[in-house]
Amino acid sequence: MAIEQPATRPANPRFSSGPCAKPPTFDLSKLAGAPLGRSHRAAVGKEKLLSAIEGTREILGIPAEYKIGIVPASDTGAVEMALWNLLGERKVEMIAWESFGAGWVTDVVKQLKIDAEVKTADYGEIVDLSTVNPAHDVVFTWNGTTSGVKVPNGDWIADDRDGLTICDATSAAFAQDLPWQKLDVTTFSWQKVLGGEAAHGMIVLSPRAVERLESYTPAWPLPKIFRLTKGGKLIDGVFRGETINTPSMLAVEDYLFALDWARSVGGLQGLIGRANANAEAIHAFTYANDWIENLAADPATRSNTSVCLKFTDKRIADGASFAKAVAKRLEAEGIALDIGAYRDAPAGLRIWCGGTVETSDIEAMLPWLAWAFEAEIAAQR
Repeated sequence: MAIEQPATRPANPRFSSGPCAKPPTFDLSKLAGAPLGRSHRAAVGKEKLLSAIEGTREILGIPAEYKIGIVPASDTGAVEMALWNLLGERKVEMIAWESFGAGWVTDVVKQLKIDAEVKTADYGEIVDLSTVNPAHDVVFTWNGTTSGVKVPNGDWIADDRDGLTICDATSAAFAQDLPWQKLDVTTFSWQKVLGGEAAHGMIVLSPRAVERLESYTPAWPLPKIFRLTKGGKLIDGVFRGETINTPSMLAVEDYLFALDWARSVGGLQGLIGRANANAEAIHAFTYANDWIENLAADPATRSNTSVCLKFTDKRIADGASFAKAVAKRLEAEGIALDIGAYRDAPAGLRIWCGGTVETSDIEAMLPWLAWAFEAEIAAQR
């Protein structure tokens, strides 16, 4: 007997964890003001880039004394830039509980060959943050995009630390309240919480990070695309919109539109509220159904953006095949696109809940998730 499908469908089935859904009011006509065919070094280009920097500062509440730069290669480029420029002056602690954090461990330990203490936790868990030594530099992700496990707060970071905190916040910025005074280097990309276009990253430097840049020269050569200093001084133009390489002015215009949309929904607190409502809808669904649960074991560490789920029904013979089949059914019906777990993560689903996603679409998708589960269980018999 065919299992009856739900009557309501999501208006937007895009639940990808990057590039993420565009803001609900997006239309290509919104980008008509992009200075296409113009140099990013022309006055109009510099003005747009500076507006992107200052709009970011405004909405995220970044202190005036912090430097904000637009850099190439998305969040990955921003993190690599920080690692190559800043590490090596003192011992490093690398803490990781998902694949991107593990990637930074590989870069530091195997590529830069830095004296580093590596602390890891399994998917769904988090490292004991109380063990971090404030005398060391520490590299970590604020929100594990591939595990759905986030840092609960910044209380574990000492105010009087000697080391630097280097934080990959790409799936946290614009969805979680980041304690800027605790963070010395923070990175993120446009294509996550605000649904911007890919390939552009942002790096935020505290005065302590700038001091390190100007007082320490790493032992390895730096490619041009990574360089933040010249003659022992910060290249300040990078933080006024004078980018290291040529940016896409169309992508810049798209980010400026996303910033305006963020203002229209109440700025950072409005964005946080939207993400929380989306995640709570999924949490309520998992509490009501004993065949699925959140991958993050501790509710205090559960992400409100990259919500990762695992199937727990004992009737499932092959977890990986089952999860892929459920995701495939939902995609075939046009209900949910790109919700399979990340390739390195445990088998399951990953549903993006950032602020550009409408809660009504999450709520409309969830009965279909139950339908796909039941249909796939029946297909196993």
